[in-house]
Amino acid sequence: MIDLYYWTTPNGHKITMFLEEAGLPYRIVPVHIGRGEQFEPEFLRIAPNNRIPAIVDRAPADGGEPVPVFESGAILLYLAEKTGRFLPQDLRGRNLALQWLFWQMGGLGPMAGQNHHFTQYAPEKIPYAIERYVKETSRLYGVLDRQLADGRDFIAGEYSIADMACYPWIVPYEFQHQRLEEFPHLMRWFERIRERPATKRAYERAGEVNSAPVIDEQSRKVLFGQDASSTR
Repeated sequence: MIDLYYWTTPNGHKITMFLEEAGLPYRIVPVHIGRGEQFEPEFLRIAPNNRIPAIVDRAPADGGEPVPVFESGAILLYLAEKTGRFLPQDLRGRNLALQWLFWQMGGLGPMAGQNHHFTQYAPEKIPYAIERYVKETSRLYGVLDRQLADGRDFIAGEYSIADMACYPWIVPYEFQHQRLEEFPHLMRWFERIRERPATKRAYERAGEVNSAPVIDEQSRKVLFGQDASSTR
């Protein structure tokens, strides 16, 4: 059994996508980030960065004590290695999938996240910041579009954790001021993943946990007003 500490964010969706694809038994433990539940001491023991998602694997491969894992990319890699699925086994395929996993973690996620913040959530509209991150998001869409331009179905050839990492960050493309029609290879890939039964199930689970996402003034302070004191 996997305990998944989860909220309905792109990073959270990555893990439900994997778990649904793999058919692993799991239990969602909601962590309402708008109410500050990610700063509870119990969660901090599992996730030192106070961010979802995190998991606790209660049946690790070595048969030992439960294994906690935080950071979505690390969780995807852990689960892929645990199950032997969604990560190519050959040297070149594995290398390619991991490069694109880290590309998402270091590029697409952070840049799209800043895009979301300055276009949707910031109390002051700062034109320079909005333009900066909308353009960088567009550039990253272009990078992924080029990777898919040779007609491949998935980023690393076969469906992998690289696709699961990237897809949830493309879902809110309209909020990011992007038009998928400008990226035909990316759009083809996006539509293929959207129609996978496991993807549909993962997003249905999101609706069960948080059917009406709201960012109000209280949650804005919790989400965007933290400093080092919140980790102590």
